[in-house]
Amino acid sequence: MPEPASFDASIVSAFADPDPAERRAAVQERRRLALDERKRSFLRMVSHELRTPLNAVIGFSEILSQELYGPLGNDQYREYATIVHDSGMKLLKLVNQIVELARLEGHVTDIEMTPEPLDEAIEDVLDGLRAEIARRDVIVHVIGEGALPSVIADSRGLRTMVSNLLQNAVTHSPAGGVVHIAAAKIGREIEITIRDQGPGVESAELPRLLQPFEQGGSTLTRVHEGAGLGLPIVDLLSRAMGGQLKLSSSLGAGFLARLILPAA
Repeated sequence: MPEPASFDASIVSAFADPDPAERRAAVQERRRLALDERKRSFLRMVSHELRTPLNAVIGFSEILSQELYGPLGNDQYREYATIVHDSGMKLLKLVNQIVELARLEGHVTDIEMTPEPLDEAIEDVLDGLRAEIARRDVIVHVIGEGALPSVIADSRGLRTMVSNLLQNAVTHSPAGGVVHIAAAKIGREIEITIRDQGPGVESAELPRLLQPFEQGGSTLTRVHEGAGLGLPIVDLLSRAMGGQLKLSSSLGAGFLARLILPAA
C-alpha cells in the first residue's frame, strides 16, 4: 500500500489557532482602539455642545456692547453687555483648556511632528497676546529675534505651549516688568526659556503647579485669575512631542520655564 501523504507544516500552521498570548494582545488592541474612538466622539460632542452656545453669547454680547444696530438707550446696558462678553471669553478659554487636558490625559490628541521655526511661532503667540501684554504694562523681550532655531513639534501644540508659558509670565509680572524669551541648541535639542520678574514661588511648590487646577499661593493670598491648567497642558504636550518642561523659581526671584524639544 502507498504511504499516506505527509502534510506541509506551513499549511497546518496556517489553519492552526493563533497563539493565546497573541490572541489576547489582538483583542486588547481592538478594545483600546474602540475606547479611543469613544473618547474622541465624547470630546467632539462636549466641545461642540459647549462651544456653540458660548460663541453665540460672545458674538451677540459684542454686538450689544458696540451698539452695532443702534443705541441701547442706557450706558449701563452697554457696560453689562461688555461684562457678559468678557465672562464668555473667560469661560470659552476654560472649556478649551479642559477639552485639551482631557485629550492629552486620554491619549487621543492628534500630534503631527514637523519642523517649526520658533520665530514664526513666537510672533504668532505675541500677536494673540498683544492686548493683554499692553494692558498689564509688561515688556516682552525676545533675545535673538529673527535668528531663532527651529524645532520638531506639532504646529498648533507648539503655539499652545509657548502661549501658555508666556501668558503665565505676563500675568505674574509687575507693571513695567520684563519677560525674556530665548532659545538655544543643546546637542540634539532646543531649550526655549521664558523668564519673568514676578514674585516667584517656593521651589517645593513647583511639582504641585504641574497638577491640573493647582496654582501658586494659597486660595486666600492668590490675586491672579485662572484655573491652573496652563502649565499641566504644557507639561503633557511637551511629553507627547518627545520633550519636557522644567520649572525653576524661588520667592522673590521670578519664575523660569524651560521648554525642551527636539531640534530640527
